[in-house]
Amino acid sequence: MRVTIADVAREAGVSKTTVSRVINTKGEVDRGTAARVRAVIARLGYVPSSGAVGLARGSSHTIGMLVPALSWPWMGEVLQGVVDTVEAAGYGLLLFTCNRGPESVEHFVTQVSARAFDGLLVVEPENTLDTIIGLHRKGLPVVLIDDRGSRPEGFPSVVTTNHEGGASAARHLLAGGRGRPLVITGPAHFGCVRDRLRGFREVLPTDLVVVGDFTELSGRLAVEKLINGKVRFDSVFAHNDISAAGALRALRAAGRKVPDDVAVVGFDDIPLARHTEPPLTTVRQPTQQMGETAARLLLGHLAGTPSGAAGMPSGAAGTLSGPDGPVVLPTEIIVRESAP
Repeated sequence: MRVTIADVAREAGVSKTTVSRVINTKGEVDRGTAARVRAVIARLGYVPSSGAVGLARGSSHTIGMLVPALSWPWMGEVLQGVVDTVEAAGYGLLLFTCNRGPESVEHFVTQVSARAFDGLLVVEPENTLDTIIGLHRKGLPVVLIDDRGSRPEGFPSVVTTNHEGGASAARHLLAGGRGRPLVITGPAHFGCVRDRLRGFREVLPTDLVVVGDFTELSGRLAVEKLINGKVRFDSVFAHNDISAAGALRALRAAGRKVPDDVAVVGFDDIPLARHTEPPLTTVRQPTQQMGETAARLLLGHLAGTPSGAAGMPSGAAGTLSGPDGPVVLPTEIIVRESAP
């Protein structure tokens, strides 16, 4: 059952008016009382309804965004797309990371309960999906970005064509005469990883698959393992550009020429891809557009605009499946010297 303001008031030993004042930061409330009310709000997971808060204090005109960490290679481009869109609509952005694990999540939930923002954009941190689902069911508008294939029913989301991206990498290698590829994946429980691998194998079957973790080290170790084991391969498809850079480093250290001996393809097209040695052929994700589109979806929901009309940036190509998404944005192969 939904937690009500009466539940909070009863648990905190105060009136509903006092709880309302704490939530809406209106009126004088003793500091100790306010702290007790906030603690109860956080413990019960109370989320005020948008309508009630709107009547009490109007919209905050702020969007929240929850991300794992700002160190993710493509996070800056996603954020740029979000910021450009929310600022153009006259909204502010409140950013939360999960660098401190459960402590970060607890702080975030407190801010949700205090209604510091009107809706939430999420690049899902590990072990937070249940919390996000709970907040959404209690009335918080949520849009997921890059949902890892775990989008709960009813959640709008913005994703990219991971299956087609993997297939396009395979087609490019096959057209270049490569028939013995090594695939370095990300963590196997990510939906995007499964989609990229399946798309690749449907075009270019291979039994050379090493599960990595999207780090430079995992790409380097995967290649070193096969070279040391004298396993023959003529190409590498890495599931992100960072691990592809590690593969390039290991090949160079082993005296293998790229692309003459081994061709290498990455995924993402982060700025690093243009500066590896040699520059990296990769599958481009439209990361800035993903941030822009997710922000438009959320702002459209807050304004009462249907998802299909609000979700797509002007002139963008993509597919909106159903009233709540996902919005699917296309990948494309970017050819550089590592796999011409």
